[in-house]
Amino acid sequence: MIQSELQSIKARFGIIGNSPALNHAIEVASQVAPTDMTVLITGESGSGKESFSKIIHNLSARKHGQFIALNCGAIPEGTIDSELFGHEKGAFTGAIDARKGYFEVTDGGTIFLDEIAEMPLGTQARLLRVLENGEFIRVGSSKVQKTNVRVVAATNINLMTAVERGKFREDLYYRLNTVPIFVPPLRDRGMDIELLFRKFSSDFAEKYRIKPIQLTSDAQQILLTQRFPGNIRQLKNLAEQISILETDDRTVDGEKLSHYLQMNNGKMMGNNGLVRRDFEAQQNDNFTERELLYKILFDMRKDVTELKKMFLEVLQNGEVSPDILKQNESLFQNIDKERSFPYQPDFATPRTLPSVNNFSNNQPDNELTIINLGNNNPENKNAFIDVTHEAEEVSFSLEKQEKDMIIKALQKNKNKRKYAAQDLGISERTLYRKIKQYDIEEE
Repeated sequence: MIQSELQSIKARFGIIGNSPALNHAIEVASQVAPTDMTVLITGESGSGKESFSKIIHNLSARKHGQFIALNCGAIPEGTIDSELFGHEKGAFTGAIDARKGYFEVTDGGTIFLDEIAEMPLGTQARLLRVLENGEFIRVGSSKVQKTNVRVVAATNINLMTAVERGKFREDLYYRLNTVPIFVPPLRDRGMDIELLFRKFSSDFAEKYRIKPIQLTSDAQQILLTQRFPGNIRQLKNLAEQISILETDDRTVDGEKLSHYLQMNNGKMMGNNGLVRRDFEAQQNDNFTERELLYKILFDMRKDVTELKKMFLEVLQNGEVSPDILKQNESLFQNIDKERSFPYQPDFATPRTLPSVNNFSNNQPDNELTIINLGNNNPENKNAFIDVTHEAEEVSFSLEKQEKDMIIKALQKNKNKRKYAAQDLGISERTLYRKIKQYDIEEE
């Protein structure tokens, strides 16, 4: 996007800031606006998600239609269906007249559904039908009606976690998440914090007809190190508080600002603080779970590749060299415990295969895969393993592999979850959930 166009959008919708993450979110919103695609806006509470819904509506062909913003968490569960889809007269106690719902009223426009994760499951099913084919039914009616409404949704929590907990429909999540837009939290926007503070101070000075607040250099540095869990809303409240209370000296130094920060939120800390947002934690959990699955897949792929090499050498040379067996010794570690094999691999002795030509033609096909894994001791010449049956028994289930890895990590670390989670590369909370999921008994 051309810089002039980006600045024009910011000026039009009152967006202050120049951080790369913010600019990227604006670019995505402006690119998707001319389409009718459903958009899901994610970000922490107070980060300004509603501004992006207005960008999408006003830059679209629906800009002359109606725009309605609804907070799903603020509408009681018993009335949300009626609010969104309308109801017929007598549909429930108090329904003295028929009423149009928001999806009917905004036909041809845009509905912004904030806090979509708070929507009841029954209403989610109705919303999915609207998104799929534009149909809805009023409460207390059997008549199907059509509507042409664009839906922009927003949430401050991780919807995939809500899906796993059964609080949100998975099909609705994928239908809403056609185009995702992430609005960065204020603490990740760098110098935008100071720009916003100056803007708010100027606005309040004009509103109350007072001189704007000025921050000293040390006060600016302190401001930039705050985490602002309430994001833009919290910064605006802070600017208004200082603008009203600092009547004598309109210049605020670091000591004064620190005092207001403690008053504003006693939990606010610098970059080294221990405050951790739930939204970040949920995102990290999903990421570490994916890492664990990828690790399992890559390990399986590596093992299969090495086994292929060994098998090829057996076919070509009639035996596997001790060097290759030694290099891949990890493939056979603990195999006696896991598979109850009646032998201990001897990596010092080459393994030999009977010549294929020695098998009679009337021999069953599955016997062609019999491999002699015994040593050269004559007493062990009948120690054969049927590879065909072993291949059938091996489970390539990701869940089983994941469960086995967790059990091994717990056994290795004597059931200390903290160290087991570190070995697995996942968070302790994710490990606890996996233990419950697989019903793993900790001895």
